[in-house]
Amino acid sequence: MLDVITLEDWQALFLTVKLAFCTAFLLLFLCAPLAWVFVVKQFWGKNLFLSLFNLPFILPPTVLGFYLLIFLGAKGWFGQFVQLLGLSPLPFRFSGLLVGSLVYSFPFAFQPLFFGFLATGLTEYKRAFIFNANPWQAFWAVFFPQALPAFFHAFLFAFAHTLGEFGVVLMIGGNIPGQTQVFSTLLYGEVESLHYAKANLLSLFALGTSFLLLLSITSWFGHFSGLKKQQKEE
Repeated sequence: MLDVITLEDWQALFLTVKLAFCTAFLLLFLCAPLAWVFVVKQFWGKNLFLSLFNLPFILPPTVLGFYLLIFLGAKGWFGQFVQLLGLSPLPFRFSGLLVGSLVYSFPFAFQPLFFGFLATGLTEYKRAFIFNANPWQAFWAVFFPQALPAFFHAFLFAFAHTLGEFGVVLMIGGNIPGQTQVFSTLLYGEVESLHYAKANLLSLFALGTSFLLLLSITSWFGHFSGLKKQQKEE
């Protein structure tokens, strides 16, 4: 197997994991405060923003990737702004892949946090103010420990979703070996070249990795739920 996998293949695997980790990590910091605000605050246009946040759920990835390519490209508004700063446009670079992944995987991090915060409830959080705790202290000392599973699920869902990205990364990054080629575009290239044996090997690897990841999530969630139930009974 190691003789079949080339250096470019390992680079694609490494880049995929790097992209997934960076995306999931950044989305936690971006989505957590947003989800918190949308849970505790009522304001005009809230449903409009929630619909916009969830748009990547149903929008074809190639459509999203196309508009990101236009927006971030040399002739796009953001691309022209970046060039005025003396920087290169983001498409066909890792930074472009990262921006595309942040947009495409956004709801996969936001939704677990939003519904996790809702399920946790705000009673204990509000009760902390009785003891003169400020909002920051109340959140970290009372609310955060109870909402920890939501953070865990948000990270894993965003990470797993990024691992399987294809349409967005292909549109905004192309399939440049060693630079923007990730696992999904690597597999696509092998199938397009009629290298079915190698494509099958890569697919089996992805299938096994995905199954182990889901098994870990399910096992951890079951273990955590059992501990919570035991604590309530005590």
